[in-house]
Amino acid sequence: MREQLSFLSSYSDGMGIHLHPDALRRFEIYLKELKAWNQKFNLTSIKEDKGIVVKLFLDSLTPFNLIKTGSMLLDIGSGAGFPGIPLHIADPSLHVTLLDSVNKKVTFMNHIIAELSLTGIEVIHRRAEEFAKTKKGAYDVVISRAVTNLSDFIKLGEPFLKPDGILIAMKGSRADEEIRDAAKVLERKKMQVKDIIRFCLPFDYGKRGIVVLSRSL
Repeated sequence: MREQLSFLSSYSDGMGIHLHPDALRRFEIYLKELKAWNQKFNLTSIKEDKGIVVKLFLDSLTPFNLIKTGSMLLDIGSGAGFPGIPLHIADPSLHVTLLDSVNKKVTFMNHIIAELSLTGIEVIHRRAEEFAKTKKGAYDVVISRAVTNLSDFIKLGEPFLKPDGILIAMKGSRADEEIRDAAKVLERKKMQVKDIIRFCLPFDYGKRGIVVLSRSL
């Protein structure tokens, strides 16, 4: 476990993300608790330390440099807390809302937030369509990691955005195809692709594409 967390620290440094000792301690607790809860509640199909550290923790940190300090961030379909909790651990100034409709995942996220003594982060047990009715235009950043296709994410996420806010869709190798499929939704919602960041996770854990969207000028 310590070896994997040491890798997380050094690889994050290479991405321009300095994880303080307190952050690494929290990631260690997160790893232990996720593995323990996963035995009972099947929160993720990833079981081993290396996979959790790379495919969940490290992958969740990849949009870090796209998000301004102190941003209001909404994570749609957080699951076991990804990417919202790792991003908050790395930058406690973020005001993070974790949104999920599955009770066992909401219960785990509330547990791990308490275990890690995190502040400035909340868990909401609702569907995005319902939550949007009370939080329209409330967030600087709306993010989602491998929850739904890009078209549906735009429909779900756009109502939450401030006028100058951004959507961040964390995708796999099909990012370009999903952008093409979302052309009509982008036009209807008056959104545009601001950037596409392509990379590969270490240890051959797969290709990734981060799609950044903003309102059309």
